[in-house]
Amino acid sequence: METELKIEDLKLGEGKEAQNGKTVTVNYTGKLADGKKFDSSYDRNQPFSFILGTGQVIQGWEKGILGMKVGGERKLTIPPSMAYGQAGIPNVIPQNATLIFEVELLEVK
Repeated sequence: METELKIEDLKLGEGKEAQNGKTVTVNYTGKLADGKKFDSSYDRNQPFSFILGTGQVIQGWEKGILGMKVGGERKLTIPPSMAYGQAGIPNVIPQNATLIFEVELLEVK
């Protein structure tokens, strides 16, 4: 079982940097370790915005998106301890699941 966050830059951005306290807007696809997709903002055609560093998202996102620049894309492999842990999300994310997100940073305000 993974215990550490893995961050892989797929594309380096050149815009504003994601910092704690800033509102960031992302597109993302979330998959389980077996490759099964469980969520995607692309499918809804609706990017997701949140304030970085305020606990609005899982810890793996807080740490994995920090320092990204607008236009950048990252693959985040997030251990259960930095995602939904023991509980998971019934019928969506199993208990103790490692999650893989591909995240594209669209905007920093």
